[in-house]
Amino acid sequence: MRASEAPRIRLGLIGDNIARSQSPRLHRLAGRMCGLDVSYASLIPADLEMDFDAVFEQCRAEGFRGINITYPYKETVLDKVKVDDPAVRALGACNTILFEPDGARGHNTDSSGFASAFLAAFGNVSPGRVAMAGAGGVGKAIAFALGRLGASHLALIDPDQSKSEALATSLTAHFPDLEVSRPETLAEAVDSADGLINCTPIGMVGHDGNVFDGLDLRHSRWAFDAVYTPVETRFLAAARTAKAEILSGYELFFHQGVQAFRLFTGQEPVEAALRAAMLVPEHSEGARA
Repeated sequence: MRASEAPRIRLGLIGDNIARSQSPRLHRLAGRMCGLDVSYASLIPADLEMDFDAVFEQCRAEGFRGINITYPYKETVLDKVKVDDPAVRALGACNTILFEPDGARGHNTDSSGFASAFLAAFGNVSPGRVAMAGAGGVGKAIAFALGRLGASHLALIDPDQSKSEALATSLTAHFPDLEVSRPETLAEAVDSADGLINCTPIGMVGHDGNVFDGLDLRHSRWAFDAVYTPVETRFLAAARTAKAEILSGYELFFHQGVQAFRLFTGQEPVEAALRAAMLVPEHSEGARA
């Protein structure tokens, strides 16, 4: 099928710090593999001199099939969508929106994507006791995934106490067997943790640092960073040095992206082929096209 004959699907990503996001490339490559002409726009409200609401409405009006939502709008978007999944309603954040004839519908492939990535990396074992920094949009998604994966305890740390308190309440209601605590310090949370998670922007391009800096990570068996630009964050480097097994933010990005593409298009890219294509430098890819 010639490119001009391929079904055209318009997609996009709304977020504040997305200049280096790999989402446009993943969706375009997946589309090409499935015989679709996929366009995927990077939409930064400040650069467009618009607020989030205006960008969202513009996507709807211009015939986008759907959009991904990233920091800091995953909770903001809830007021604009219908959410069919009770778990997604309970966790209170969406990262994937479909524009349907009867309105916009919200999904959370961060949560399902993390669960898939965890199982692929570590197998069917309990996450155990987990210390997590960050109770915002991605933190909520990961927390609910941990509940489904059978974590025994989750210690939540966020500078905004109202966020960690609200998430703890939602988790307790949804997962009665999951013990949730809100220790005063991250050091206290790390002390007895099997798993360590960063769900803050700290460590990503433009937000350099390590939220676990200076803490003793030697007793934790695994670590995950939701940041994937860069893939090897200072936190993951420290956890690797402490002999923890590593789950990078790239794995969350890849799994949630494939699941979002499936929702957008109803198509299933071959994951191994898509992974391989994502590893090819973009200039090489363009030279072959």
